Amino acid sequence: MNDVLNKILPFKIDTITKLNGYENNNYKIISNSQSYIFKTYPYSFSLEKFLKAEITTLLYLQQEKNNLYPVPLPFNDNSLIHICNLNGEKKLCRLLSYLNGELIGDSQPSIETAQSLGQFLAELNLKLLGVENDSIAARQTQWDLQYFHLNKPLLKNIDNVADRNIIQYFLQQFEEIVRPEIQNLRKQIIHNDANEWNILLDNKEVTGLIDFGDLVFSPLINEIAISATYLAYDKDNYFEYIIPFLKSYNEINPLQENEVHLLYYLIAARLCTSICNSAYSKKKDPDNSYAYTSEKPALKMLHNWIRINPIHAKNIFRNAIGLKEETISSTKNIIKKRYEHISPLLSLSYDDPIQISRSAFQYMYDKSGGTYLDAYNNIPHVGHCHPEVVEAGQRQMAKLNTNTRYLYDHLAEYAEKLLAKFPKSLTKVYFVNSGSAASDLAIRLSKNYTQKSDILVVEHGYHGNTQVGIQISDYKFSSYKGIGQQPNIIKADIPDSYRGKYSGEKAGLHYATDLTKKLENYNSIAAFIAEPIVGCGGQIPLANGYLKEVYQFIRKQGGVCISDEVQTGFGRLGKHFWGFQFQNVVPDIVVLGKPMGNGHPIGAVVTTNEIAESFEKGVEFFSSYGGNPVSCVIGSIVLDIIEREGLQENAYQVGNYYKSLLNNLKIKHSCIGDVRGSGLFIGIDIVEPNTKIPNPKLAHHLKNEMRNRYILLSTDGPSNNVLKSKPPLCFTKENANQVTSELDDILTNF
Repeated sequence: MNDVLNKILPFKIDTITKLNGYENNNYKIISNSQSYIFKTYPYSFSLEKFLKAEITTLLYLQQEKNNLYPVPLPFNDNSLIHICNLNGEKKLCRLLSYLNGELIGDSQPSIETAQSLGQFLAELNLKLLGVENDSIAARQTQWDLQYFHLNKPLLKNIDNVADRNIIQYFLQQFEEIVRPEIQNLRKQIIHNDANEWNILLDNKEVTGLIDFGDLVFSPLINEIAISATYLAYDKDNYFEYIIPFLKSYNEINPLQENEVHLLYYLIAARLCTSICNSAYSKKKDPDNSYAYTSEKPALKMLHNWIRINPIHAKNIFRNAIGLKEETISSTKNIIKKRYEHISPLLSLSYDDPIQISRSAFQYMYDKSGGTYLDAYNNIPHVGHCHPEVVEAGQRQMAKLNTNTRYLYDHLAEYAEKLLAKFPKSLTKVYFVNSGSAASDLAIRLSKNYTQKSDILVVEHGYHGNTQVGIQISDYKFSSYKGIGQQPNIIKADIPDSYRGKYSGEKAGLHYATDLTKKLENYNSIAAFIAEPIVGCGGQIPLANGYLKEVYQFIRKQGGVCISDEVQTGFGRLGKHFWGFQFQNVVPDIVVLGKPMGNGHPIGAVVTTNEIAESFEKGVEFFSSYGGNPVSCVIGSIVLDIIEREGLQENAYQVGNYYKSLLNNLKIKHSCIGDVRGSGLFIGIDIVEPNTKIPNPKLAHHLKNEMRNRYILLSTDGPSNNVLKSKPPLCFTKENANQVTSELDDILTNF
């Protein structure tokens, strides 16, 4: 190569050193103690056209001769771009002046550096206002944030599912929030890559900017977003560096309100773009470590960024440029407005209810800028706003949504996929809109099949909000406002191994024996319905062996057995996909709801062929929305996500870890009487110290104090003294540490 260079360069080479590069080769050449940069690119006509535009831009910036940017230098033939053959390949070649200085990436940048960079970029952007170029304006690249969607094909290179999910989430957020506003933003030519390896320093002050190969015509705010990302992404406190950077930029080139409102999402977009391209480069050219040098800090910041409420970030950015925070209605006014048309029977959580605006995976964002760790909501089973669920629903809604009187593939396909998760005897499924509707239908099926009328229920059980659901839910009918136990309802004592009269390995057998003796003269029981873990009873697992004995007795009497898996199903309990599997039984009917649609309203009843055939002899069953294409597609993708992301195994591993932390707290704090449940379905029984006497006052305090510390738990149980934790299945060990650490601190200082 040196032979070729000596022919085309206007000087002789003393030394040549290859430098780091991404898509082209860069060399530092020293001649007669003078340094130069020599750059080569694979030849293409479009690239040649762009390089000419880049050179024009650099020459324009040289008018002040301030040595802040590289100067394009001519070859022997006075050309600024030379086409030659290097190592058998046709190459485009350029020669640039060499700028002295320390790269930010090789230093420890200070707040003063952040301020200097803001000033430097603001002055550069004002200068670039005078540049117009059709080649740059026509350019579309995945590195230009306005074309963030071009990175989507690169997602397949990201192996870690959590990383991939967050990027998909921000791709969707970008389309919803940023894309509609792009046309309203100021646009101009920007450098587009003021990262730590392109910025030169001298004693904390920015003295130069190199590598103009990413020039684009793009919204001005993208320049700020990109530089802010690389300025902060390897720091512990991102805003500590972004704030002075924004302030100094704004003093010279004032930012507009609509620009800073998008900055949170644009920073996320740059992080995602960097990660996508790093993953692609790592697989394409694993030896080029420079191409993925930013991967680790970018991933760390991305996972931290999603924990930051976008409103909180927006308010910080507004303050940085001298704008006040946007005001929101007081909680008192919101509640007043709510109750103008909504009954107060729809209760609110916490002494200080939360105004929620958005959510993502295990995080929820309020309107004041707070981010809450959701350790409570089991409805977003695979995570709030999981991007695959959102995309599946959006895609199907744009195609077709109708009822089951028409033929469409989704119904049969989802039914087959769902039934594959059940024992072979359960072969038929009826789709409805909720767990409540499913419970209602399950009772209808059982009465029709058995021609009997009585229903056996478990103490403190809850099975829905329909009239039938209330009648079979002791949690509702036995409350002080309840309708009372109806004549056809039989109630079994809850087989509670902690606070009940039996404990130990044979507790389940003893509870079952008592029940069967009580019912030995009954012959009118149509069904026995129970949750494997009684949620509203205080997250109480049915004592081991209980269901096996009771199921056998009910069937012998001609009744059917119903397992309510609305809260416990779909892998939440960790070891098994369904709660009934813990008791080594197979029910005749299974009730499903809540998690199967990840928040989309869908429920189902799964039963045997024999029970289904009996039901077919009666009047037609029809649900206007049950089994519609959108619900089926969403339900199907939820099953795929559980499997693909290993969420059942995560529930098992994280759940065991979570319980071990809570059991350690139990040893330390005598007000924790019991820690129970399975997987990510956990109850923490709060008691008077060293007793089993419920302590609802302390439980209430803990729930609300945890809320004040931005962690969501709730309380339940007959005495409302049990803290319940049923988080999305993407919950992590780090999240478990956060919950238990805060609980420990509250109890220690109570």
